[in-house]
Amino acid sequence: MSGLAAGTGVDAVALPLAHEPLPAAEVLAGSPTTAVHALTELGGVEIGIWEMTPGTATDTEVDEVFVALSGHATIAFDDPALSDLAVGPGSVVRLAEGQRTTWTVTETLRKVYIA
Repeated sequence: MSGLAAGTGVDAVALPLAHEPLPAAEVLAGSPTTAVHALTELGGVEIGIWEMTPGTATDTEVDEVFVALSGHATIAFDDPALSDLAVGPGSVVRLAEGQRTTWTVTETLRKVYIA
């Protein structure tokens, strides 16, 4: 983890990220890639930047709160079944360990996560 030292900062919107393809078994449509950059850890909780390019993919969540910085997506909650959630700049979302979701990203989504 690259640490963000106390008294320093980064531009979370402009921070360059190295993308990798998602595992084929998770991709339902398109060719989405993801990138993650861990910023720091506080009391055993990781804080970082995550991004996904357009496409549709499944995921099994961890306990997380995130704030969307840019882009647009819809999160479908497959298990447990909950209403779909539209996400865009400024959205604050809480995910729970073990939730199974389907992410449809229509514009590259970047978020700050706390997990």
